[in-house]
Amino acid sequence: MNPQEMTKERKKLSHQCDICKKTFSNKGNLTVHKFIHAGGKQYHCDICGKSISQKSNLTSHKYIHTREKRYRCDICGKSFLQKVHLTSHKYSHTGEKPYQCDICGKSFSQKHSLTSHISIHTGVKPYHCDICGKLFSQRTGLSYHKSVHTGEKPNQCDICGKSFSQKSSLTTHKYIHTGEKPHQCDVCGMSFSQKSSLDSHKYIHTAQYDLTPNGRI
Repeated sequence: MNPQEMTKERKKLSHQCDICKKTFSNKGNLTVHKFIHAGGKQYHCDICGKSISQKSNLTSHKYIHTREKRYRCDICGKSFLQKVHLTSHKYSHTGEKPYQCDICGKSFSQKHSLTSHISIHTGVKPYHCDICGKLFSQRTGLSYHKSVHTGEKPNQCDICGKSFSQKSSLTTHKYIHTGEKPHQCDVCGMSFSQKSSLDSHKYIHTAQYDLTPNGRI
């Protein structure tokens, strides 16, 4: 190690946390780090009152209130409130799926998708309807379910004005207007606007019939 490297190493070690022994290059970073151990959160949001340990995190937090989306995808142009959301979004372009289920090996591009998936194996349903008590493994499932109680239909067709409680139902409905039939039978090639119609159709190919001299029974 040359003299310059030794000087840098001594400087680094001179700012060491006396609790966990982690070292820092300057005193300021060490001071901020110590709040983790002390549980201290010296920065407070003047909008909601939330306390935060680091100034940089407070700045990021405030974008939640202002709704400013400063993190922009350089591929498709979509913007996000937080950098972590932009990072997750980019996986949709790259096809990368870094979150893997350690039970079945299935991979996901987003952490929350993995968390929801794991409930299939564990049977855990942490989301609870406060009206009827029904349990759900995913937050989206609970949100859709609550519309049964409230009658709320926030998803409106911009062509005919018909409203739906679920976004997926609106998407399927729009095929009536566009004539699109995205669900295709891999046996005969016939297409359908709804997956349920395709599933019903497939019985024509897969169903077994008892035959008599007069035909089908």
